[in-house]
Amino acid sequence: MATAPKILVITAGGPYPWVIINALAERFGGTEVALEQPESKALFLRRRARKIGWFETAGQFLTMSVSRFGKRFVKAREAEIIQHHSLNTEPSPTVPVTPVSSANGEDCRALITTRQPEVVFLASCRMLNRATLAAIPCPVLNYHSGINPKYRGLAGGWWARASGDQANYGTTVHLVDAGVDTGDILYQAFLSPDPRESLLTDAMAMAAGSRDIAIRAVEDALTGRLTPKASTLPSVQRFHPPIWTYLWTGLTRKIW
Repeated sequence: MATAPKILVITAGGPYPWVIINALAERFGGTEVALEQPESKALFLRRRARKIGWFETAGQFLTMSVSRFGKRFVKAREAEIIQHHSLNTEPSPTVPVTPVSSANGEDCRALITTRQPEVVFLASCRMLNRATLAAIPCPVLNYHSGINPKYRGLAGGWWARASGDQANYGTTVHLVDAGVDTGDILYQAFLSPDPRESLLTDAMAMAAGSRDIAIRAVEDALTGRLTPKASTLPSVQRFHPPIWTYLWTGLTRKIW
């Protein structure tokens, strides 16, 4: 009897990452989750401010706060996506889950050493630092809610819609390096955004159409057939839209 492959998924959890995780577990078996704990908001904001300044960071934080409040208003749309695509958004009882402090924590690195996975797959977790990457002897793949390299970072679906760039609305599975979604591209899913999508539903809608590319990328990694692809798109790192951009785009163009 063949041994199931060892796939370790590192994630902060949440409905749309579990869509991808459950799809991998159903296809391969031998899938385990390292569940990292939430990062403090203060640490997150300080790191963001060092990169883009406090004014822009404050605007993005307000958008994130409004988004949390607005989740109640998109529940019906999210439920429709889940039902239409038969998505499994809850942790599967067949997938072992080990809590870790963070993707870069010593406990996570120890788990990787103990489990000796054949593939490490990232889905909505902290960016791996160089020390963690160096400690992983197998391929490291990332599922990203955006088309790389044009929509690296955060809110890729929203930025594509807000830019009138529906042709580049979709997701990427790529190899992981020390940059922000800068690793070599493996597969991309180019999707047609529904006019009803919003900043709060993009991730679920895109995950619904991306399970197959996650499966194909992991299958390639397990069989030694990884084939990175080049892109001619410009490379741009995205963040949450600041509140003034988010509201203006919503009020004038109905893109929320």
